Amino acid sequence: MKEYSAKTVEEAVAQAAAELGVEERHLVFEVKEEKKSLFRKAATIIVYEEGDAAAYAESYLHDAIAALGIEIQTSSVIEDSIIKVTIDSERNPVLIGRGGKTLQALNELTKLAVGNKFKRRYRILLDVGGYKEEKYEKVVSIAKREASRVLRSKIGVQLDPMTPDERRMVHNALSGMEHIKTESVGEGSERAVTINYID
Repeated sequence: MKEYSAKTVEEAVAQAAAELGVEERHLVFEVKEEKKSLFRKAATIIVYEEGDAAAYAESYLHDAIAALGIEIQTSSVIEDSIIKVTIDSERNPVLIGRGGKTLQALNELTKLAVGNKFKRRYRILLDVGGYKEEKYEKVVSIAKREASRVLRSKIGVQLDPMTPDERRMVHNALSGMEHIKTESVGEGSERAVTINYID
C-alpha cells in the first residue's frame, strides 16, 4: 500500500493513478485524512494494489482455518489479474472436502472477505496441495476427448457440471479448435459446458 497527499482527494487520486499507470476508476483507495480550513486544504489517501489484496487473502485464510484447529502454509502469485493462493497443511483432504466442496466454499468466503475489505471484486483462486491443478488436467483431457468425438459425429455434447474456474479452463483449452464452439449453460451448481459442432 502507498500513501499519496495533495490539496484535495481528487488531486491525490489523479497523482496516484498517474504514478501507478492505472485509470482513476480502477484505483482502490481509502481516504486517510482530509482537512479543509479557511487557509489550508490537505488530503491523504491510502492506495491498495493487488499485492495487498493477495496478502489479505492469505491472512484471512490463516485466521479462518486456524478456527478449525488446522495450521496451514500459504503462498500467492498474481497472474492475469487473478490472485492464486496455494494452501498446504497436514489435513489437506479436510480442506478440499468431498468433490472439492469445502475448497469451493473457502474460495467464495475469501472472495467475499477481500471484496468487503477493498470494496472491489477480485478474481481469487485457491488450491490445496495441487488438487486444482490435477482437476484442471482431468477436465481438459475429458473436454478434448469429447471435442474430438463431436468433430467426428457432428453431434454436440454436454459435460458434467463444473465450477466457474474449471469451465474457464475448458473454454480456453478448446477455443483454438476448428469447427468447435463451447458455451456455458444452466444455473448455479448445475452450470455446465456444452461442446457443439459448427461449420
